[in-house]
Amino acid sequence: MSLLLDVRQVRKRYGGVLANDGVSLQVREGEIAGLIGPNGSGKSTLFGAICGVFPIDGGDVVFEGTSISHMRVGPIARRGLVRTYQQTRIYGEMSCMENMRISSRAAQGNVLSLLQLKARGHERHAEDLLAFVGLFEKRFEMAGRLSFGQQKLLEFAMALMSEPKLLLLDEPTAGINPTLINGLVDRLQRANKELGVTLLVIEHNMRVIMNLAQHITCLAHGCVLASGAPEEVRNDPRVLDAYLGAQ
Repeated sequence: MSLLLDVRQVRKRYGGVLANDGVSLQVREGEIAGLIGPNGSGKSTLFGAICGVFPIDGGDVVFEGTSISHMRVGPIARRGLVRTYQQTRIYGEMSCMENMRISSRAAQGNVLSLLQLKARGHERHAEDLLAFVGLFEKRFEMAGRLSFGQQKLLEFAMALMSEPKLLLLDEPTAGINPTLINGLVDRLQRANKELGVTLLVIEHNMRVIMNLAQHITCLAHGCVLASGAPEEVRNDPRVLDAYLGAQ
């Protein structure tokens, strides 16, 4: 598999706090990679650095062989690198004016009309994606009336509307009813296999990430603590001490 994302010694500081201290990781095309670590270890900060939410203080982020460290969210997303959040952001990474337009329509519309705003002439594709994530029966309901888990599925569908090459998911199972988690994991795996979307997933549910990812990186105190196959990371004494053993 060819290298899709190459994060090289990324540093990000917030005041006196070094949130990412020389973090490096790689994601290969077609794989599902995992990112774990205790709260405050720098995982979400790293996602923001990769996706252009803020400028990094050192290092480089390379996507498909091109440095994107100097780019912001919009241009990076148009290259095929898209992110979801711990808390659902139905309107995604768009301009303020587009968000206002979509917010206005969403207030008067339903799940299907909201997704079709991103369809740009491919309304049937919007319906297909709602069926793919299990929301087709909810297509005429107001998005704000969906459960938290269903809103996450809608955000997932909207991210897939962009036909991303690499999708970064920040705790996709957080806040979801345990009975629905297996269905969500199945859809992530299908998006990877059937739609060809490479995934990088932050996840605190160890059962989920150990069964989902082919390669896992563990952060602690802003640094890479361990990286490798799930079993290697699960059995690494440093990971057990810093993270898994504390659960």
